Amino acid sequence: MSEQFRRTSAALLAACLSLACASTSAHAEPAEVQVSRIAELRTGPGRQTQLEVYSPAMDRTVDMTLLRAANPDSPAPTLYLLNGSSGGTDGNWLDRTDLTDFFADEQVNVVVLMDGAGSYFADWRADDPVLGRQRWATFLTEELPPMVDREFDGTGANAIAGVSMAGTAVFQLALAVPGFYRAIGSYSGCVRTSDPAGQAIVQTVVTTQRGTVANMWGPPGDPAWRANDPYLQADKLRGTAVYVSTGTGLPGPNENLAGARGSVVDLLYQLLFGAPLEMVANACTRQLRDRLGAAGIPATFDLRPTGTHSWGYWQEDLHRSWPMFEAALNRSEEKPR
Repeated sequence: MSEQFRRTSAALLAACLSLACASTSAHAEPAEVQVSRIAELRTGPGRQTQLEVYSPAMDRTVDMTLLRAANPDSPAPTLYLLNGSSGGTDGNWLDRTDLTDFFADEQVNVVVLMDGAGSYFADWRADDPVLGRQRWATFLTEELPPMVDREFDGTGANAIAGVSMAGTAVFQLALAVPGFYRAIGSYSGCVRTSDPAGQAIVQTVVTTQRGTVANMWGPPGDPAWRANDPYLQADKLRGTAVYVSTGTGLPGPNENLAGARGSVVDLLYQLLFGAPLEMVANACTRQLRDRLGAAGIPATFDLRPTGTHSWGYWQEDLHRSWPMFEAALNRSEEKPR
């Protein structure tokens, strides 16, 4: 585990605890939609295809890994998976879970982004001096999916899931273009972002990656914060299949050397940082459950009695939520709204 990961976790935990306890993204400068393209393609290892995809909105390439559907000669829907605040450099879906084996017999293309550190996968209102141009909502709703469908025989049906920071972002992406993603999965995220605690979490995630949060949604109090808060914009989630999961922070079946992949350092992280971080995520998730329930918006909430902020549980969450994704991706409509 890298030093950067430990610094990120410590900073985020400090921000959360200091507050007792982390889009319809605003397009400040909407650009003409252009066609994204594959800049580089490398096959392997195994069933993986490594892609560098050019984003016109960000004017750069984005790294990702594609797992082709079980029958690549037949059309397939697409599941997009997002990593946490590091963008995948300190652990990701491919190196920390059984993703390849789990989807070996499934007729779905799986795309894992290896980018987006500290971005909340949002369209930022201004270019950042360090993080650069961030137009992730545009990339993930207008640029990348049509390219995947075109190049890899997609059906036009899409779903998306993410962990931690990305567990917040998937809601904001669902709000950005309601109905585009038929289903979303949020694992150990903190969805409420515009209240003081939520703002502090967002601030910590962005600044730990050396970004300036005002370049995303403006200063605290700017209307963009409320516009990008899924807790406040919950009505726009109607019609989207929603799966939300979290543990409680109490030690569970993965708080041992086997669950930490034999690493004492990883186990210490789970106990010292992953436990209180998951307590925060649990509180956020319960708030969201009550909010959606009061609004009459269907959603599946898996509130595990134990478990920390760590990959072993997120693997289980993906397994448990896959039947919901599969049903949404293969329902009778040929194209999302």
